[in-house]
Amino acid sequence: MAVTALILTLLFFIIIGLPISFSLGLSSIVYFVFNPNFLIMIPQRMWAGANSSVMVALPLFCMAGMLMNLSGITRKIIDFCSYLVKPFKGGLGEVNVIASMIFGGVSGSSVSDTSALGSVLIPEMEKRGFSKAFATGITVGSSTVGMIIPPSIPMIIYSTISNESIGALFLAGLVPGILIGISQLILVYIISRRNNHPIEEGKFEFKEMLKRSVDGVLSISMPLFIVLSVSFGIATATESAGIAVLYAVIIGFLVYRKLKINRFKEVARETILTSSTIMIIISFAYTFIWILAFERIPDIIGDFILSLNVSYFWILFFLDILILLIGMFIDVSPALLLLGPVLVPVMETLGMDLLQLGAILIVGLGIGLATPPIGMCLNAASKISDMPIMDIAKETLPFLACNILVLILVTFFPKVSLWVPGLFF
Repeated sequence: MAVTALILTLLFFIIIGLPISFSLGLSSIVYFVFNPNFLIMIPQRMWAGANSSVMVALPLFCMAGMLMNLSGITRKIIDFCSYLVKPFKGGLGEVNVIASMIFGGVSGSSVSDTSALGSVLIPEMEKRGFSKAFATGITVGSSTVGMIIPPSIPMIIYSTISNESIGALFLAGLVPGILIGISQLILVYIISRRNNHPIEEGKFEFKEMLKRSVDGVLSISMPLFIVLSVSFGIATATESAGIAVLYAVIIGFLVYRKLKINRFKEVARETILTSSTIMIIISFAYTFIWILAFERIPDIIGDFILSLNVSYFWILFFLDILILLIGMFIDVSPALLLLGPVLVPVMETLGMDLLQLGAILIVGLGIGLATPPIGMCLNAASKISDMPIMDIAKETLPFLACNILVLILVTFFPKVSLWVPGLFF
């Protein structure tokens, strides 16, 4: 009875549009109404969810991304990428994808990617002869790479659920993220050839390329250091996040000299708002997770799936469908905390490596950022371009096909996500 009330109230709150954090919290309270002896578990589990050394990395990565954006790194990345693809037709479209891959490694967030790059690239592409719809669609589609290429904020959240190494999870997202980027680059080239998109003006000069490469190296070096330091055990994820903030401050003040003291108040405020929102979700989710474990819900689901006697192929197929459907209606972090506690024990029982499951979840839920009605990247791009969400979604569809293709590869070919972590761990 208590479990039925828990599930029904959770579904009810989600359907009426209540934020997922409060949906999890209130449905958990309904469960404890039927089991008042366990009420003490609410504050205990909420504190256990928030009191994690791993979670300290979350606000630090958020802050590092914001500082790098304010220091002018966004424009430097775009300038570097523009020269890199100068000889190609539709070069600015290629810039959009490459810049998203680099900036995603800086911020760890797809929505930050959309906001930072979109505000510069969408009007620039429109000025150069691209349609606003195409410019916005490619910005949304390419920004989904932001949370897959390490460092990744959702990967940090998944590590708290699965107890997997953050370094290994970062590496598990590396190949899928690069594959999405490369496939989108090919797609942009094909579309640009068909629609006769413009080539960047000016002659390609190797000296100028080397000069701009300095800024490119400064941009790439931070995520590269984070991934390698965590993977080799030189620093923990939290320590590397702290170093990333220090690096962003040094770059902003001493190298580019665009970071001002008075902007730190704004950065601190945004960091607190972003990270506290996620922490509230995690706190309520840990209470919900305890209930699932206490009632042995994952075991029951696992036994039920095994009793169906269906092939592993169809289990993986329906897993992808489930992730895509959930991603359409729930944002990435809440969706991870909703699906993770159920899927981790079930898929582990079925023999799936939890690093592969993490890659599947992140790649699959990333697609939801660019699909209506909830898609956060779609909403961010809509505000920037002043275009209806559905018009942007139509232009984004071809690029999401690349994401879906990589999702299939990650799901059915474990080596795609496990090969690089296997080299280090």
